[in-house]
Amino acid sequence: MTRAWVEIDLGALLRNAERFERQAASTPDAIAITCDGHSLTYAELNRRANRIAHHLRALGVAPNELVGLRMERGIELVVAILGILKSGAGYLPLDPAYPQARVAYMLEDSRVSVVLTEKSLAPDLASSPVEIVLLDEPIAAPETDPPCVSRTDHLAYVIYTSGSTGRPKGVQITHYNVTRLFDATDAWFHFDRHDVWTLFHSYAFDFSVWELWGALLYGGRVVVVPYWVSRSPEAFRDLLVNERVSVLNQTPAAFGQLINADLSSPKADYALRYVIFGGEALELQALRPWFERYGDEQPLLVNMYGITETTVHVTYRPIRLADLDSGHGSVIGTPIPDLQLYLLDSCGKPVPVGIPGEIHVGGAGVARGYLNRGELTAQRFIDDPFSGRAGAKLYRTGDLARRLEDGDIEYIGRIDHQVKIRGFRVELGEIEAALLQQPTVQHVAVIAREDKPGDKRLVAYFVSNNEDPDFVDQLRASLRATMPDYMVPAHFIRLSRLPLTHNGKLDRKALPPPDLIPNATRPTPVAPRTPPEELVARLFGEVLNRKDIGVYDDFFDLGGDSLKAARLMARLRAASGVDLPLRNLFERPTVAQMAEALAALSWAAASAEPARGAGKREQLEL
Repeated sequence: MTRAWVEIDLGALLRNAERFERQAASTPDAIAITCDGHSLTYAELNRRANRIAHHLRALGVAPNELVGLRMERGIELVVAILGILKSGAGYLPLDPAYPQARVAYMLEDSRVSVVLTEKSLAPDLASSPVEIVLLDEPIAAPETDPPCVSRTDHLAYVIYTSGSTGRPKGVQITHYNVTRLFDATDAWFHFDRHDVWTLFHSYAFDFSVWELWGALLYGGRVVVVPYWVSRSPEAFRDLLVNERVSVLNQTPAAFGQLINADLSSPKADYALRYVIFGGEALELQALRPWFERYGDEQPLLVNMYGITETTVHVTYRPIRLADLDSGHGSVIGTPIPDLQLYLLDSCGKPVPVGIPGEIHVGGAGVARGYLNRGELTAQRFIDDPFSGRAGAKLYRTGDLARRLEDGDIEYIGRIDHQVKIRGFRVELGEIEAALLQQPTVQHVAVIAREDKPGDKRLVAYFVSNNEDPDFVDQLRASLRATMPDYMVPAHFIRLSRLPLTHNGKLDRKALPPPDLIPNATRPTPVAPRTPPEELVARLFGEVLNRKDIGVYDDFFDLGGDSLKAARLMARLRAASGVDLPLRNLFERPTVAQMAEALAALSWAAASAEPARGAGKREQLEL
């Protein structure tokens, strides 16, 4: 049932920053980080991070405190993370995709006093009483390694996850939680200085912790993936080949898109050693096209179940072609050696083999608890009755699994009202609570639907006496003001009443698919009137899998999200030859607006370079 407890001497452990310093001294001229044609050696990265660390200490930042971090993805993001850790503090990710209201809540809840950011994002912080440090301005500070002032049991980072009560909650992770993760898995992976990793995920998603330190603690190289590349499977595939990436970390959904892009091109010359899955359940059959093309030895595909509260990963399970015929679902293997995994019933007793039970995790990866949420911490971080160690805790995950006859563990799903969207944990209750704050909304149910394989979407069903044709737009706007885009439902369905079971409970299975409900608030689509509008409408339809696209339709109102947005812009770039920044779609989300921006940029290019511009106009006129 469990692994034996592995004792680790806390005093013998080094913080990640100290390990990095040793690596920088050992291989100062090795490339540590690459992004979009730019790179830093280990020595350069260390010196730049040191300046930030010394500056933060001069500002009074102390160990076990948090420093906010709101930056776009790039080399400076990694410099900032390392600088914060070297200062002795932990970092609080404030992803630029987060709305200002959510950022303001996180800053207030965490009591952060200093935020590292850049000029373009600084206005987002104007309403919060924090000291802002702009990293795109020179920082005059020493470049030497600062003395170590923090302990391994101090905070390394706090990541906020969705909360069922409508309040996001911050998970407290220590240096020790992170460092032991790599020590405990080293015998499986043997990462080294020859490995090339991608920083593919948001730094507000804990998969990024594994990606970043998996490279930097071993002398490897981390390739920071530009945001638009991370949202374009075709461009990401090219990056993997060109950068000779050897360790790839993906959610199953993202890897599925990579498989589709790969199958539409000649077989790639990958340098991959490992593809490591996490963030959501893995559907084994989805891997068959990959195995048929590349086999199951090189790279080795590994499924690693984990949650933020237990520091990224909990289990390890290599996946082979033979597993696809086993008849099992998402097999997640066995726990990491310094963790214990128990499957317990509602009374806290172990369940027999083959019987589903709730996953409880104990051991060295269990977080300190939730920041400033003592009652919730007590509910989810419970006393461990099995370890015999004073003060030991188990984390109640809310996930169901069963143990197979061979000892393997098969993940089943969630017990509670929580889902995974693109790897991010979403409490549906948080969305429902926000919608119920609207005065005319009487009842709400939000569910995650996957009516088409691989296309999981949030759908909000609501009952309201507000007949305003723009009411759905108002609901959507209210959520966008406080929540990241992955938490905003793709569809809002008005019902006269919510379906109930015979017991008077919500009958989620009876909620109709969005395709069966006419959208009464949407006006009759207006057909495209110009070649640019025809092109944009056609690409809207391809990406959103719809045919009834009108010129005044909003990409996001029709179910678009940031992932689909980047895919749309990549296709638009390929079809038109015009490189529109991704932000254009967020600022001009309708077909007409995007076509106008496309035509304007095409005309500007034609005016500057007549020959090449004429070619672009001719392409649009086809």
